[in-house]
Amino acid sequence: MTTTLITGANKGLGFETARRLVAAGHTVYVGSRNAERGRRAAERLGARFLHLDVTDDASVEAAAKSVEADGGLDVLVNNAGIEARGEGNTVIGAADVTADQMSTVFDTNVFGVVRVTHAFLPLLRRSASPVVVNVSSGLASLTAVSDLNTPAYAYPGVAYPASKATVNMITVQYAKAFPAMRINAVEPGFTATDLNGNTGTQTVEEGAEIIVRMAQLGADGPTGGYFDADGPLPW
Repeated sequence: MTTTLITGANKGLGFETARRLVAAGHTVYVGSRNAERGRRAAERLGARFLHLDVTDDASVEAAAKSVEADGGLDVLVNNAGIEARGEGNTVIGAADVTADQMSTVFDTNVFGVVRVTHAFLPLLRRSASPVVVNVSSGLASLTAVSDLNTPAYAYPGVAYPASKATVNMITVQYAKAFPAMRINAVEPGFTATDLNGNTGTQTVEEGAEIIVRMAQLGADGPTGGYFDADGPLPW
């Protein structure tokens, strides 16, 4: 039985990924900082609730001890993420973004990935087939964001793309450090979720496809890569 933890799994892409992996036979932990929402989501999915705030060291450490006591972990999906938005839910652009706003986004999107990965590495290293999936973004691609012929070029935000580009670098470095693991970054696509005020152009079912696929990699799968549903992406 494969045991999987998904952070930020009480809604959106995390919830749909959990639903698909439960259906595939995984034992899934629904990681959620909101206990009530997390428990409800886990009950709906037939999954296990795990109280987990990726911005809090004590919460992450307690979660790792709980999963260890239950038997261990095979797959980690670092899904929790936020964006810097202002009045009217508008993305905060380069003229207005502050260091504090950047710090808040990085605390979840980057430092959260490091906190959780660091805490669960001992469990993953004991697994026969360990996998880490870091949910990135097409906006993490320096190639795409600097090409005026791509939709990413027009995105005005600073904090979110910068955080996800950092996630890509983290992914590469972890993959090199732990060659026995399959560690990859994925781009779900512009999916309608709370993160973007449900303005995305695809469904969570479509967005979760690449996350689910990469969460089920075998030992011969790729590692240290950056993928969407159609294949590798340019950094």
